[in-house]
Amino acid sequence: MVTLTCPACAAEVKPGDLICFTCGANLPRTRSADEDPPAPATIMQEYLKREETTGSIALTVLRIAFPTGNVEVPAGTSLLLGRDPQESLVAAAFSGFENVSRRHATVTVDDHGHATIRDENSTNGTFVNGDRVLPGTAVRLADGDLVRLAADVTGEVLLPRQEADPASLSREPANGHDAVTGHSDAVNGHHEPR
Repeated sequence: MVTLTCPACAAEVKPGDLICFTCGANLPRTRSADEDPPAPATIMQEYLKREETTGSIALTVLRIAFPTGNVEVPAGTSLLLGRDPQESLVAAAFSGFENVSRRHATVTVDDHGHATIRDENSTNGTFVNGDRVLPGTAVRLADGDLVRLAADVTGEVLLPRQEADPASLSREPANGHDAVTGHSDAVNGHHEPR
């Protein structure tokens, strides 16, 4: 028998599990043979390349401000949006909206602080800035985007920009260029304040 593992923490999971009971990550669902494959991606939906893992997780926290309250997703985690309290930690925020599916959409913030949303085959759709998200396709979220679940629930994405690590900034010349400004002083070989 094949051993199944969590893609986030590599802990052993059971075939019917929806989440990893070790780290809390949502587990990928396998499509049954009678389900239709997802439609091809549209131009507005970009395929996301996985970045090289550096070992550290960004401090970014995505916030979606819905009228019923804020939903926060820290880097390195994902959160299911929907009305089913057994599957969604934020089900109470959507309980009054019958057109929001029980398993509506999943918001993920990767270790690098990049946020995506994926429609989970919802009945009434997930939209980013008015464009429908195809089921099963991850769409990148940016600060200021509007996320709509079905027709009634719209939230604004608040995603702080990553701050540069102060240790990586230097005013020391590197190959004749200022590491911060990029200016070079080819006349006398040293940097003047600008």
